Amino acid sequence: MKNFFKTIFVILILIVFNNQKTFAEGSVKLLKQDWSFKGFFGKFDRASLQRGYQVYTEVCASCHSMKYLSYRNLSEKGGPEFSEEQAKAIASQFEVIDGPNSDGEMFNRPAKLSDKFVSPYANVEEAQASNGGAYPPDMSVLVKARKGGADYIYSVLLGYSDPPAGFELDDGVYYNKYMYGNKIKMAQPLSDGIVEYSDGTEATEEQLAKDVVTFLSWSAEPHLEARHKSGFRAISYLIIITIFVYFSMKKIWSRVETNI
Repeated sequence: MKNFFKTIFVILILIVFNNQKTFAEGSVKLLKQDWSFKGFFGKFDRASLQRGYQVYTEVCASCHSMKYLSYRNLSEKGGPEFSEEQAKAIASQFEVIDGPNSDGEMFNRPAKLSDKFVSPYANVEEAQASNGGAYPPDMSVLVKARKGGADYIYSVLLGYSDPPAGFELDDGVYYNKYMYGNKIKMAQPLSDGIVEYSDGTEATEEQLAKDVVTFLSWSAEPHLEARHKSGFRAISYLIIITIFVYFSMKKIWSRVETNI
């Protein structure tokens, strides 16, 4: 019986080792960025968030939804921090279906701050039919949903290139060295100058990718800065309590005579 369990254990070890080796051989090192929101004291770059929203609106929003975001989030603290008037103006550019009215009919109206981001498609079937059968994923929490997070999304956006010799692609499929399987149905979305930034920043492909990934990182974790502040306060409180307890115990034990 012991030999049986030893054999099973060895087989499991070999399977895990081989899987890790295969993954290491097939993986590509992701592009790295010095993200301002990383680390214990990380914060979002407000200018980058606003530019990232512009990239999302002008490039990504025609295919990808952000169903977990409301227009009011754009003016909330910790986010892009547009003014309330700016956020209202942004929302008013979109129409939502509301109702029924007093006649029992649905009607269109301009979006309000309380409305969710308007989806480019009415339903999943329409989205698939418009994209060759592929469903464009919702981008609200995309950074959290992909292994590698912000670095992975950033790498995919900049990872388009001609396929290596002998690598076959079907029609409507593109080569991307950072995409799982190296095949992606989305055409290269970014290129130099595709967006004219309202703040005058040069819209290089790398800058566009960095800004939109910053925006997507915020949308996936809009309360990140508040969480960092709470964590810092909690740790500071624990340190103070620990010091207080240490000196209290030291004072108490100083009264106890030690028997030698």
